[in-house]
Amino acid sequence: MPTNNKPTRLIAEKSPFLLQHAHNPVDWHPWGEEAFEKAKRENKPILVSMGYSTCH
Repeated sequence: MPTNNKPTRLIAEKSPFLLQHAHNPVDWHPWGEEAFEKAKRENKPILVSMGYSTCH
């Protein structure tokens, strides 16, 4: 997946999993009121990532 030079709102998170997605071209939101308010305002569902990550 291509990365974005501009970090997303995940750049301020402490979770290593969230931080590894901080430059993705997806407008991810961490779990919280901002995500719920935006989904409600835009009448969109919430997609939850369980945060699975692994090393090979």
